[in-house]
Amino acid sequence: MQYPPGILGPWQWLRAHQSTADAGLASAVFVLILLGTVLGSDTYRLTGMDLALTALACASLSVRRRIPWAVLAFTCALSAAFIALRPVDGRVPVILAAAMALYTVAARTDRHTTWLTGLAVCVGLTALAMCFGKGPWYGQANFAVFAWTGMAAAAGDAVRSRRAYITAIEERAERAERSREQEARRRVAEERMRIARELHDVVAHHIALVNVQAGVAAHVMDARPDQAKQALAHVREASRSALAELRTTVGLLRQSGEPEAPMEPAPGLAVLDQLLDGFRRAGLRVTVECDGEGCGCDEEHPGGPALPASVDLTAYRVIQESLTNVQKHAGPQADAVVRISRAGGELRVVVDDDGAAGFAAEVGRVPEGAGVAGRTDGVTAPLFSRPAPAASEGSASKRPAPERTDPAATAEEHHNRATAEHATGARDADPGVLSGEPAGAAAGTGGGHGLLGMHERASALGGVCRTGARPGGGFRVSVRLPLQVPPHGAAAPSP
Repeated sequence: MQYPPGILGPWQWLRAHQSTADAGLASAVFVLILLGTVLGSDTYRLTGMDLALTALACASLSVRRRIPWAVLAFTCALSAAFIALRPVDGRVPVILAAAMALYTVAARTDRHTTWLTGLAVCVGLTALAMCFGKGPWYGQANFAVFAWTGMAAAAGDAVRSRRAYITAIEERAERAERSREQEARRRVAEERMRIARELHDVVAHHIALVNVQAGVAAHVMDARPDQAKQALAHVREASRSALAELRTTVGLLRQSGEPEAPMEPAPGLAVLDQLLDGFRRAGLRVTVECDGEGCGCDEEHPGGPALPASVDLTAYRVIQESLTNVQKHAGPQADAVVRISRAGGELRVVVDDDGAAGFAAEVGRVPEGAGVAGRTDGVTAPLFSRPAPAASEGSASKRPAPERTDPAATAEEHHNRATAEHATGARDADPGVLSGEPAGAAAGTGGGHGLLGMHERASALGGVCRTGARPGGGFRVSVRLPLQVPPHGAAAPSP
């Protein structure tokens, strides 16, 4: 039954006013004893002593919740006194108060204590009734004493068990609810990371190409309009590809339920040449070395077994992100080498760049083992010995640019100038690096999302991704992907 707000139901009111409820219970027990005694026998009459003992026993029930053991001892003592002083026909009305006190103790203690206490009360009072009663020891009234006390102990134990069961159910429900909430939060976090990784892989590569080619076009627009048109054509092609992939990704994210299979195959090593052509048009010098049949990109060995789709896509994304980082961070004079091999039940992808020592010196990078800012993973963070004056003063933009005639050289020229002008923001590094502060001093403002995405992709397949500086300068990304994709949560192989 539903009650209006602010109005308590009967049980809620009793729980809120326990002292009043106990006083009412004591009065009810006293009245019940009187009625039972008067109506139960024509020959039995209560004396003043009987009334006094009964009244004391019932009055003690008003504090049964506060001092249950004391009330039990008091009512049992009064019951024993009643039996010893009134050996009439075994009738012991005050035993009802002792039974209520025993019920209270049983409902508030453990089962072992309940049964020991109940047995002591039952046997003790029954033995007294048998010894002092006028009737035979096996009389019905004597066993009534045992029955009342035994039922009280059993009822109290049942109530306690029921309360414990309900409490356990509620706690289990709360734990399950917390687990569901935690699982939901975990799934949301994983989905957000997956979406971020996909969007980064789709957009970052094309935007980097657009940035370089747009800078080239702006630089040569007046002097060499033909090269500017060619650069703008590359911008248009890269932006069209970015929009197409972004539209596909957003379309998958908008689908409710399980996403449908895409109409076009996911990119893989089979279209690696198209990816490399885009980088080469942007001025990056990159070569590919394939070793072993079935590595996915070796046209001379097409007969090898096909790569698993997940491995093929991961290898493609790793190469894409690595070359994008080379283009953004390693300098215009850097060379990149992509090595792909398939052996021992795994696919290995290694992307090396030589770091362009001249570029490192221009921005103040320590070449030996320093790596590339923003692209560290458990290796020594890159350190800049000093801030680049050109970055703050704009002097780099005033240096005369060398004459270039080919688009690649023009891209290098623009990249060199733009990087010197914007060294504080072009390398995905911690701002503290350029100011002489320890790497990571301004955590949370840098980049590094691409590296994180590569590690997550490799880990999801049970593989290993290692990134770090090369001893002779430059940077290396090395990924090992098992061809037999392990179940989710399997440990990655040791490097």
